[in-house]
Order: sequence, then structure tokens, then C-alpha cells
Amino acid sequence: MADAFHPHRPEWMARVLTRVDEDPPHYFQMFRPPPDPPRRSAVLMLFGPDPRGGADVVLTERAHTLRSHAAQVSFPGGGLEDGDDGPVDAALREAEEEVGVEPASVDIAGSLPPLFLGPSGHAVTPVLAWWPTPGPIGVVDETEVARVVRVPVSELLDPANRFHAVHPSGYRGPAFETHGLFVWGFTAMLLTVLFDLADLTMPWDETAERELPEHIISAWMRGQT
Repeated sequence: MADAFHPHRPEWMARVLTRVDEDPPHYFQMFRPPPDPPRRSAVLMLFGPDPRGGADVVLTERAHTLRSHAAQVSFPGGGLEDGDDGPVDAALREAEEEVGVEPASVDIAGSLPPLFLGPSGHAVTPVLAWWPTPGPIGVVDETEVARVVRVPVSELLDPANRFHAVHPSGYRGPAFETHGLFVWGFTAMLLTVLFDLADLTMPWDETAERELPEHIISAWMRGQT
């Protein structure tokens, strides 16, 4: 679902929302939520102008002490609360509470179809947004976020920073590594699909593999106990 577009948004955002509406990629079909999911969440895929040219995206490293998804890189976001007026409202509220993004400064492009994360039972709605005049951000809630970074899209697209992450459980999926962030799992998959829909992807070595860093494996193992 797309809102009315404004001239300052990158034209690829319109392309993403049109394509995902007309012909959803297999990823969205494979992880379509059940009719009544146990939990509903939203994440804010917040892109803004990179001072060096192009765009950047706001990514957070989750606190290492969390009981679920500890130390993982994610978009700002969280569960819908009673006072939220849908996923967009929830995504904006969480971004403000976690890293200090001012909701009024964000231009919502539209929402992508919700995706179901089976292990946590969450139906997650990705909200695609543009930040025409980025303001200051930082860790607001240290119980949720360890770090926040505006990562240039060009660095995520750089073939040297792309590979497949291999998890001890046997999982293998797209991943990125830049700015000291190891991006894998849901966030990396969503970025991969977004870049493909936007026609931004550059050829990269899809046979390249890297094991997960020790701090991510340790956090995952703590969550299994």
C-alpha cells in the first residue's frame, strides 16, 4: 500500500511499492502470516539522503542482554500497542522511543505486506519511509538498543560487503557486513528483497559464506536456555 508520493522521495521507492503490490516476490508469499497471528509488529525502513551522495538507512544493533534476537541488527520497530493506530503509527513510535527519530520529520512512502516470523509468532509489517531532513539520532533506550547507525546504501550494495551467513543451526541466508555491523536474518533478507525490487542490486558472489560472529552465536545460545 503506497501513500501519495512527493518529489523528494527516491523514484525507486515507488517502483518497490508498485511491484510488491502487483507481483509480490516469493519471500512475501512464503512468509505470509496466518489469518490471526499471535503478535503484530512493525519496523521502520527509514532511508534518508547520504551527505556523500545517494541514500542511507537507519539500522540498530539490538541490546546484547535481550532475551530474543539479542545483538542482532534490525530496523527500529516493535510490537503494536493498544494506543497505536496501525503499523505505521507503531513503527514511528518505536523509532522515536528507541533512537530519537522525530515522527513528524518522516515521510511515509507506504507499507509492504506483513511477514510472519514463526519462532516469535510475530506478523511484522515493514514500513518504507523517507527522511528528507534527517535529525540527530542516538540510543534512547539502552535496554533495547546498543547502537544506531545511518549506513550508506552504497556500502550495503558493494559486492565486497555481501555474502551468505551460516548459522550453527544450519540456516544459510543473505548477509552484509559494514560499519562494524553484521546484518543477517530477517533484516538482511528484507534489504535483499527491497534492493532487488528497486533494481539497485549489483552482481555479487552468492557462493561466498561467512560464519556468524561469536557474539551473535553466544547471544543466540543464551536464548535457547
